[in-house]
Amino acid sequence: MTRALHLDRLDRRGFLTLASACGAAGVLTACSRTEAGTGAPREDAGLLARLREQGFVRVGFAGEAPYGFQDGDELAGEAPTLHREVFRALGVRELRPTLTEFGSLIPGLLAGRFDVVSAGMSITPERCAKVIFSEPEFVSPTALMVPGGNPKRLTDLASCARAGATVGVLTAAVEASYAKAAGVPDGSVKTLAKQQDGLDAVLAGRVDAFALTGISLRWLAGTNQGAAVEVATPFVPVVDGVKQWSAGGAVFRPGARSLRDAFDRELGKITADQGRYVGLIGRYGFTRNEAPPRSLRTADLCAGKGPA
Repeated sequence: MTRALHLDRLDRRGFLTLASACGAAGVLTACSRTEAGTGAPREDAGLLARLREQGFVRVGFAGEAPYGFQDGDELAGEAPTLHREVFRALGVRELRPTLTEFGSLIPGLLAGRFDVVSAGMSITPERCAKVIFSEPEFVSPTALMVPGGNPKRLTDLASCARAGATVGVLTAAVEASYAKAAGVPDGSVKTLAKQQDGLDAVLAGRVDAFALTGISLRWLAGTNQGAAVEVATPFVPVVDGVKQWSAGGAVFRPGARSLRDAFDRELGKITADQGRYVGLIGRYGFTRNEAPPRSLRTADLCAGKGPA
């Protein structure tokens, strides 16, 4: 059923109809746990217990290194590594991954294809209106990948606007809004499906710069050694006078607050211990500089603010 039905608003005939459709035992369980308009399970305080019982949690990822990607047969990267550690601490042994395009992660989550997005997704007010985030897992300033030698002397998105440069961004990624705020015309922003497409577009001259988090671009350049590109010094974009920290976190359906809160308690133990943090995800290029400061809170990021 695609919309929730409330028993206190059903007459006897309505109750019997619902019981017939779902099975009498399911009236107060599976049939009532659907998100309005999506058909996805309506979460409740028992979700974590069910995940423990089944032994796995379904996670969505987008194949974006170093945040979440497939390395041979293993789900690798910053987010799956941290999430595996958190869920094991919560008594859930396994992550079961679903690969999808970045722009399909939130729709897939809301449709019930997976329980958590494990992709290093940036925490933004627009996304917070649809889903709920964990506390930040990392911060990573934005950077530009440019042709070797940086012929247009591009340093940030404002310099791209001044130079009339064409900027590549990933589909549904936050860099498109950063470019707009910096004055880059819509016609000069080109959307790309995946990271490698960005590097290829720079090499082919289809874009003058590819904007993404600095850590992603350093990883991309490292996996394409010898390519005639370079990564400019990272910068913190400003939108409406507010610095954009590019903080990322795990993503949950709006009804999964109990699961999210349990996740946050274990995540906080990791991010507060920088030695443990770097020990877990240092191999993906994350350092103590990427560990989120305690003052940076998801509630503030969702409200479009910086640290309190």
